[in-house]
Amino acid sequence: MPVIKITKRAVDALAPGERPFIAFDTDLAGFGIRVMPSGAMSYVVEYRPHGGGRGVAKRRVTIGRVGALTPDQARKAAADMLAQVRLGGDPGAEKAEKRKALTVAGLCDAFETEHLETKVKDGTAEAHSLALKRLKDAHGSVKAEALSRGQVSALHSKMRDTPYAANRALAVWSKLYSWAGVRGLVPEGFNPARGIEKYREQGRERFLTGEEFARLGDALRLAETEGLPWDVDETKPGAKHLVRESNRRRVLDPFAVAAIRLLILTGARLREILHAKWSQVDVERGVIFLPDSKTGKKPVYLSAAAQEVLASLPRIEGNPHIIAGANVGAPRADLKKPWAAVTRAGGLEGVRLHDLRHSFASFGAGASLGLPIIGKLLGHTQAATTQRYAHLDADPLRRAVDTIGATISAAMDGDKKGEVVQFKRSGSNSAV
Repeated sequence: MPVIKITKRAVDALAPGERPFIAFDTDLAGFGIRVMPSGAMSYVVEYRPHGGGRGVAKRRVTIGRVGALTPDQARKAAADMLAQVRLGGDPGAEKAEKRKALTVAGLCDAFETEHLETKVKDGTAEAHSLALKRLKDAHGSVKAEALSRGQVSALHSKMRDTPYAANRALAVWSKLYSWAGVRGLVPEGFNPARGIEKYREQGRERFLTGEEFARLGDALRLAETEGLPWDVDETKPGAKHLVRESNRRRVLDPFAVAAIRLLILTGARLREILHAKWSQVDVERGVIFLPDSKTGKKPVYLSAAAQEVLASLPRIEGNPHIIAGANVGAPRADLKKPWAAVTRAGGLEGVRLHDLRHSFASFGAGASLGLPIIGKLLGHTQAATTQRYAHLDADPLRRAVDTIGATISAAMDGDKKGEVVQFKRSGSNSAV
């Protein structure tokens, strides 16, 4: 077995062979790197438990994967384990016992506490927690390292009616076990969520047309003036005791209506608007500077219409948020009920709040503002994310084909100035 000084440079220089091998460290006896033929590498530590001599079999413990840990982090972990051995401990056996006792529920709880709460943004953590709860509800009492691929696959299959959510949940479960493997909470490489085929997802982009936006505008104006009609189930016993149908109207919370208008006019994400604060608004520049978002720091640019919405809102004493909620000092939690009422009134059932963001981008693409500009407005960090709107940008293609056609026509007509010819509508008596 080779002996090296385990440093980043030395690790990068290691090449896999036909068989697995361990390269031990020159300075810390028992500390090494296991190199697999596939190229996968892990830090390990070998020792004889309870201070045993040569007659006692060595025990090997995996510390973690190369890449997940730095050489210095792995060296410190190995030194701590070897110190336990000198004091009569057996870290490998202790680790195995803890692993055997750990349930799926316990593993999920550890993942939430040590990973989601410290390293993941709130919105993402919330979605991950829902996926973990589904796993815990189904198999929480199962030992973490006994969970089978069949059990995970069956749980994934139960969500087949919502393929997007099913695939996101599967990704979370896979991440859970990858994280656990790095920390030695399950055997390294054990991941019952790996290798399960994902469902095919249909594109979910929905773009509102100009006519639909007109209906949405009418519904919002009605919501903040006369009020929107209640949605009443007339078949229920208590329905006959309600006020007359002509009086069944409710004016929506002005902060909820303002939030919807800001989503329409900025293309921002829901949480970006709900959690925005007055202190982040730069009136002179017409920007809300968000210190954090899904993609990090982000400016939300305000059109004149969006600035009018802000100017119409009162500031609530003791509440720093633009969209104030019912609780003291807190933002509005969500827009589910007001959005349902508005879409019902506007005949737009099935339209999601996030579709307003897609529609904002689609109008920009249709106006040939350019995908890079649209990406900046939406806060995209990858150009590929904005590329989904490329098919809506028809004007440059139309201008291009007009230019090419005019040039070719001019050449065919003996360099006469080309003209753009408008085709007549189908059904005309004129021949083309």
